[in-house]
Amino acid sequence: MSTHDRSRLRKKPERARPDPAFRDAVLDEGLVCHLSWVERGSPCVLPMAYVRVGDELHFHGSQEQRALVHLAAGGEVCACVTLLDALVLARSTKNHSMNYRCVVAWGRGCELLDLYEKRRSLDLLVEHVIPGRTGGARPPTEAELRATRVCAIRLDEWSCKQREGGPRDYPQDLPLEHWAGELPLSIAVGEPRQEVGPAGERPLPAHVRDWRR
Repeated sequence: MSTHDRSRLRKKPERARPDPAFRDAVLDEGLVCHLSWVERGSPCVLPMAYVRVGDELHFHGSQEQRALVHLAAGGEVCACVTLLDALVLARSTKNHSMNYRCVVAWGRGCELLDLYEKRRSLDLLVEHVIPGRTGGARPPTEAELRATRVCAIRLDEWSCKQREGGPRDYPQDLPLEHWAGELPLSIAVGEPRQEVGPAGERPLPAHVRDWRR
């Protein structure tokens, strides 16, 4: 947990999770990061795929992608990854809640220009989303790497928060006959739908068949 004032939890500080291992576990499980920044005086936010590489978050996109142009110029961003674990149903509507784990990080961007580093970062992103996939698809060409912008922020300033457990009902509501408890949530994996090309149908690879989060 960083010591900057803006990353200090003011509401329900008991939910803070200052362990970097907790932070990394959330980032490694998540798939989407909401990246926010200020552009020409206006707030902007964009959901993006990402990958944690050590103490950095890496983002990829086209050379013209606005968030990446901002990062490449050394601009500051706020990044947020949230995992939703359960809906919490209380006996009063006031006390309904959600169980979650989240990481919020602040940092200034830098661009990766070395082609080897860009290729490695792209491979790590693909493996983060679908482990084993880099062995089942064509790697990027040099031209594709040059057309892709890769930027990173360091995880120097961050905070983590977690809510867990059941509803926090008021004592006077406990005798009420309304159902209360938790509704666990997870990512459901559907049946893979193959895109059949000129090579015909292909066997379903294990990294697709066994994908779970």
